[in-house]
Amino acid sequence: MKKRILAVILLLGMLTTLLAACGSKGANPEKRREANEIVIGIPQDFDSLDPDHMTAAGTKEVMFNVYEGLVKPTSDGNIVPAVASDVNVSSDGLTYTFTLRQGVKFHNGDTVDMQDVLFSLKRRMSEDDAAAHLAALDIIADVNGQGDTLTITLSEPSGEFLAYMMNVFIIPAEYEESAVSMGTGPFKVVSHTAQDSLVLERFDDYWGTAAKVAKVTCKIIEKADALVRGLQSGALDMVSHMTYAQTSQLKKESFHVEEGSMNLVQALYLNNSVKPFDDVRVRQALCYAIDKQGIIDLAFDGYGTPLGTSMFPSFAKYYDASLTDYYPHNEDKARELLKEAGYPNGFEMTITVPSNYQPHVDTAQVIVEQLKKVGVTATILPVEWNSWLSDVYGKSEFQSTITGLTSDNMTARKLLERFNTKAGNNFTKYNNSDYDELYAQAVSCTDDARQVELYQQMERNLTENAANVYIQDMADLVALRAGLEGLTFYPLYAVDLSTLYWG
Repeated sequence: MKKRILAVILLLGMLTTLLAACGSKGANPEKRREANEIVIGIPQDFDSLDPDHMTAAGTKEVMFNVYEGLVKPTSDGNIVPAVASDVNVSSDGLTYTFTLRQGVKFHNGDTVDMQDVLFSLKRRMSEDDAAAHLAALDIIADVNGQGDTLTITLSEPSGEFLAYMMNVFIIPAEYEESAVSMGTGPFKVVSHTAQDSLVLERFDDYWGTAAKVAKVTCKIIEKADALVRGLQSGALDMVSHMTYAQTSQLKKESFHVEEGSMNLVQALYLNNSVKPFDDVRVRQALCYAIDKQGIIDLAFDGYGTPLGTSMFPSFAKYYDASLTDYYPHNEDKARELLKEAGYPNGFEMTITVPSNYQPHVDTAQVIVEQLKKVGVTATILPVEWNSWLSDVYGKSEFQSTITGLTSDNMTARKLLERFNTKAGNNFTKYNNSDYDELYAQAVSCTDDARQVELYQQMERNLTENAANVYIQDMADLVALRAGLEGLTFYPLYAVDLSTLYWG
């Protein structure tokens, strides 16, 4: 009897939770439309709202709407003035002069001044704050801010410096991590409830083109099937990074699906410091054993672009398409390499996967079956996102993992520097002296053509040494409720909420 009563109580509790999550107000798209509001579903919580401590791509993707630098990217890949109204570069490439835009305000209504800009820049330059330190700024020799003019002198020219200035987000000089997030973007943070939601409101004093919707609620839903149900029930208006299988469950008359590119490198990332992946022959064997086009066809219904190294097509001048088929699917070759490496009967391995990202889970499931054919027994180890971020990405406590890596400032360096031996975010523990030497040459190179050549040599190095098993640049399928328009794709991992509107 007690068990039956307990079961009834649990059922009522579940129903109460469900009704609370999908109540009449939250699940009524027409009311949201009338109020000019939208609700989007995202698969993970925000690792930090401090702009200089954001690590997760999903966090940066949304906070793109809250924080800005002196310059910012456009959807066509250009870099344009933002908090600065004008940028001039000296003929020798050593001096950058920024003129502050008049009347730019923080979300609390205070006007941005030079003190704020200097604080923001020096915070990213600081060696004391390792998490915020931006190594690309180490070539700054002098900073001078007078009135509305900021002059930065470099110790050596850099064709990438301006792109990295996009990551110097302008925040108030009195900013503290415990304070409310304070930027200059088209949306301001109203509230953040851990593991539940982030609420943004349009910033009516924004210096640029105002956002079209008044309010955006980012609902944190880690279960992939729950995201689909949220759309179907009316609780959500938009979900990005969906699979074809998910979007096929939506009624065509109720939703439209837009397709872009995620601009990321999805791979089976290998911990090069642990056995058996400290042997290049084992890593190469996996590259031959895994059929990337088979993964795309089976798990993604053909949507996606196969990759052969740590670069994606939208970075066109750096992208080397010839590396895509460097390891053609060849199970016999895979077995031969495993035998040479001392694993004639294969081995056992784990694939740690963030369980909230269904595309990575689906990829892992296909890989498990493909590896069986060469004698490798792979076990999927699903973990919560926060655990993945702290243990896998932060501490390199894994054998292999599936994720997507991207660039938040449209530079090849951002994608490739993480494999430098000394890089703080080298979570795969790739250690190759030739690669390190190429990296040192590339970042100090002032000739654009030569720098492109060096970066492509780095990409080839990663491929030839099978640093990881590169799979694809995933297609970005975005489901939007009928009537919600204005989605804009960028050549980097970002969602521009300011262009969305109810038509």
